Amino acid sequence: MAKDTAASVNRRNDIISAAIDVFAEIGYYRATTAQVAERAQISQPYIFRFFKTKEALLLTAIEVSWTRVIDSFRIVVETATPDQLENDLIEAYDKILESHKSEILLQMQAQTIREEVIRQAMQKGIRDVRSMVLEAFTVAGIAEPLKRTMIFLAIGMLCNLSTALDMPELKDR
Repeated sequence: MAKDTAASVNRRNDIISAAIDVFAEIGYYRATTAQVAERAQISQPYIFRFFKTKEALLLTAIEVSWTRVIDSFRIVVETATPDQLENDLIEAYDKILESHKSEILLQMQAQTIREEVIRQAMQKGIRDVRSMVLEAFTVAGIAEPLKRTMIFLAIGMLCNLSTALDMPELKDR
């Protein structure tokens, strides 16, 4: 029984990973669950064993991507010295961009999707990041923590553009 459960969890994760890649490459609206199934090397109906709709799959993919950012930032917040905090957060985000580029490209695309449930998922993710960074900057005694948080988020968006447009010069500090 435990083996079946583990296999099921692995297949679900494979589907999510495939969806992230497919949605990031060709866009949510153009992507089909058949393309996701092909990427995950499963049958299309199997996707619907885990996700009722393509939108539910997208929401899960968005949640996975935000969780990765939050978890990565949490480690930095718990370990960085106040004078290294901002730089270490930027470096952590750079690592995510390198290792999980499709997740960030997915987030960028999801920012433009007008369906309310998708907007809410994106709003939650950015609110969570903003709150975490603002609290960390405040606790670290960084001057003007709200302003520094806004600048940090703006740098993150610039990093996203740099990655999406293949313009590394935008990240030169």
